[in-house]
Amino acid sequence: MKNDPIWLRRLTVVAALVALVAIVPLSSAQSQDVAVGQATATVLAVLSVTATQSLDFGNVYQGVAKTQDETSDANSGKFAITGQASANISCFFQLPEYVALANGSDRMVITFSTTDATFAPAAGATPSAPGVGATANTNPRNLTGTALGAAGGAQIFLGGKVIPSVNQAAGAYSADIVLTVAYSGT
Repeated sequence: MKNDPIWLRRLTVVAALVALVAIVPLSSAQSQDVAVGQATATVLAVLSVTATQSLDFGNVYQGVAKTQDETSDANSGKFAITGQASANISCFFQLPEYVALANGSDRMVITFSTTDATFAPAAGATPSAPGVGATANTNPRNLTGTALGAAGGAQIFLGGKVIPSVNQAAGAYSADIVLTVAYSGT
């Protein structure tokens, strides 16, 4: 076995590896450093949206369409929004296709045009005076460029149109208008 050249070659390779490990220092095991970073986040003020005034068409005649402008202080729909000052928000309306009698026996068509909303980034704005930075005559289905004002408030004013049929049943009609508001993260 001592004269076996394979055994001798194996012994030479093992001896060379041991010598190499002894000569080459293991630098990664001899030197270390540690750093500690932080993860931080600031939660913004809670968003709040309130329907402060219903979109009111008042008295309507059978067969005569009636439009309510969003600039009417007394009759336009009003929604107030509060949250983090100057934060960008997204606003989405769920608009009804009709208003109905409370007992559900009849309904009347309601429509919203591409100019039936005003977005006002000022808490004290009114429909007739929406203030600086307001976006008037905008599409309620596609409100863009919306951000809360410097005081953390905004308002949306809404108009529309009801179209009673010629044999529309008499009575008080209503429907829900839902506004969803969220921080947009931009």
